[in-house]
Amino acid sequence: MAHVIEITDWRVPELDLFARLTEGQLRSRREPEKGIFIAESAKVIGHALDSGCQPIALLMGHKHLEGAGRALIERCGEVPVYTADDQILTALTGYHLTRGMLCAMGRPVLPRVEKVCAGARRIAVLEGIVDATNVGAIFRSAAALDLDGVLVTPTCCDPLHRRAVRVSMGTVFQIPWTWIGSDASQWPRPGLERLKELGFRTAALALDSRAISIEDPRLMAEDKLALVLGTEGDGLAPATVAGCDDTVCIPMGHGVDSLNVAAASAVAFWQLRVKKKG
Repeated sequence: MAHVIEITDWRVPELDLFARLTEGQLRSRREPEKGIFIAESAKVIGHALDSGCQPIALLMGHKHLEGAGRALIERCGEVPVYTADDQILTALTGYHLTRGMLCAMGRPVLPRVEKVCAGARRIAVLEGIVDATNVGAIFRSAAALDLDGVLVTPTCCDPLHRRAVRVSMGTVFQIPWTWIGSDASQWPRPGLERLKELGFRTAALALDSRAISIEDPRLMAEDKLALVLGTEGDGLAPATVAGCDDTVCIPMGHGVDSLNVAAASAVAFWQLRVKKKG
């Protein structure tokens, strides 16, 4: 049975993980097996539990101790459940918990690149995307538009960043993903070579005079395609574009040259998806 704890002092150290630890401290780069992430909202927490993530502690307002909150409390076993009124929770977290609850969870053990790619026909590769909102939105599109997996380069925002998890609506727990390389020296090489060895044709989404249209039937016909998306400001690094098999662009109107990377990902995932028979 869960241990429900009324918060009388929001400054107690037991609550640090919900408000006073940085994302880097939560992630614990030196010892990732001890890392923590924060999931917000009943739906997202539920998806995380479904995927096997282990809860550490819950934080929720009084009104959520019943209903959806009660169901989660029962699923989380004997973890502590911290609760208070909205005013105290806002003082603790620094913002109003519009979705009513947070869950601190242990970071899952991620699969190897080869495991994510096994049997996959369409994957996304995220290079240096630093905005957590964009990362979360890309994961949501990847899951919704039936990609088989996502690979994240070492310079990219952590997909388990609190905001990325929230914006993804929990899809970060529904689609296979992992890091491709442990530090920046492993991308774009040998990362691109690794993808090619796994049978993928690599397509860089970039502005380039030599780029082919995303509507090109040759792309549609590729059996295994990795779509490589770059950082918000400058896009993909020149070395990445040069190392990919194709450079691809989305046809634009009204003199617009590009889309936000999250919007571009959705267009690309839809256009280049593997169409299912029937």
